[in-house]
Amino acid sequence: MSEIIQANTVGEALETAASKRPGSPMFYYEDKEYSYASVNETADRVAMALLKMGFVRGDKIGIIGLNQPEWLYMYFGAVKIGVVITGLSVRYRDTELEYILNQSETRAVLTLASLGEMNYVSFFEGFKPRIPKVKEFIFMGGPGFKGSFSFEDMLETEIDKTRLDQAKAAVEPDDAIMIIYTSGTTGVPKGAVLSHKSQLASARGQAVHTSTCPDDNVALALPFNHVGGITCGAITSLLGMGKYILIPMFSPDHIAAQIKKYGFTTASGVPTMHALVLMNEAYQALDLSQCRMAIVGGSNADDTLLKKMYDSYPNARVMNLYGLSETSGAVVLSPWDGDFETTLKSIGKPIADFEVKVVDELGKEVALGETGELCFKGDAVTKGYYNMPEKTAETFRDGWLHTGDMGYLDEEGFIYLRGRKKEMYIQGGFNVYPVEVENLIARHPKVAMVAGIGVPDEYLGEVGRYYIVPYPDANPTEEEIKAFCKEHLADYKVPREIVFRAELPLTPAGKIQKSKLEEEAKEGK
Repeated sequence: MSEIIQANTVGEALETAASKRPGSPMFYYEDKEYSYASVNETADRVAMALLKMGFVRGDKIGIIGLNQPEWLYMYFGAVKIGVVITGLSVRYRDTELEYILNQSETRAVLTLASLGEMNYVSFFEGFKPRIPKVKEFIFMGGPGFKGSFSFEDMLETEIDKTRLDQAKAAVEPDDAIMIIYTSGTTGVPKGAVLSHKSQLASARGQAVHTSTCPDDNVALALPFNHVGGITCGAITSLLGMGKYILIPMFSPDHIAAQIKKYGFTTASGVPTMHALVLMNEAYQALDLSQCRMAIVGGSNADDTLLKKMYDSYPNARVMNLYGLSETSGAVVLSPWDGDFETTLKSIGKPIADFEVKVVDELGKEVALGETGELCFKGDAVTKGYYNMPEKTAETFRDGWLHTGDMGYLDEEGFIYLRGRKKEMYIQGGFNVYPVEVENLIARHPKVAMVAGIGVPDEYLGEVGRYYIVPYPDANPTEEEIKAFCKEHLADYKVPREIVFRAELPLTPAGKIQKSKLEEEAKEGK
């Protein structure tokens, strides 16, 4: 039985791992090894720098970065002293950044100086008036603007042990650790507030279930601003004192090269990632027999992909994983003793002591085999959404999280996912809510009416198709609409398909009847 760290806070967990396995690798990045002790010491320096800048428990810092050491240094340094991380994506643009940074009341941003064509220094210098609550801008990988801070300088901060220990001691298990934004059916993103307790509960449940140990190694390509990367990846590995390879941005070639160098025991990712790596020649040439677990989460994996994973990894247990931002990470995994035929149909059973029930529209439990809304209970469930009491009350009721996902239970306790109550679709592992995109497209001067749905796609699982009724004589083009979306939204939210119509089906109440559009899509119209 592998040793799983028991800790009340994430900072305590890192310090325990650093004391037990100081020289062991915690992760690899760009052909360099980073030990538990070195990461812990650097995180202490970052924590000390934040204290000297005046940060206190409950302040928030947003991070815009890739899966890189600096992201983790800030994460661990901040949470050691009770500072909360606001999850941001390198894909976010002005619309998302303005809303999230203001709604979360984030005090500071740590960001790359640039990435590709995006110059974050000039962007944030001009963007400051729109995010008045953000007081400090910290840049990594290059100089910032006048009055900003250098993350590289923070890494050299001298430690005042007495002051640092005092700040660490004030952190409680129920303190917020991270705010992760998930869009709602209203189009308004909601910030799920994870605590040290909830994140550790999910990660510990996964670590125990998968018997994570120091010999384990996994290539982490899922971004850290979501639970798939930070909880299911980094924190689960930490609790088992395992190791991982940081993959800055998903690339099958890069993953194959890194695994060839460092080996791996676990293949983990969303369905799109698994599908693409298994199509990669360099990856196929690896010794895949060293893999003991192949875990797929983020959206429903189809039979074809699961069978390919089963055939590709001869010594691995193929597992489904189910979790949400609101559960801080995984709450369901395929059991070790389940047969593969069941894995093809069921997402698994609750891990740890998490509970599940299925309810009808009135909130009453339904019989086994009957489809209803999946609800979960346990320490992994977050307390609610930041500064959104009404949305929190809707979703979190009597200790139960109402997921909006539909499914049923069989007599053995296996959970079967049937679809989503909400309109969300999952494009390449990223959640997209049509109404958020619709609200933007509706702002285009040539658009009179718009409705979006998710349609099946061979490679991405689902993609967004948006039906548009233009104003008379407006004649917008598909390229024009997509360019407008690219300017204001993350790239994975940009519609893949645009269909122009003279009219859209309406209900008697005058609402757009999306069910008709979905029926048409199924019929290939």
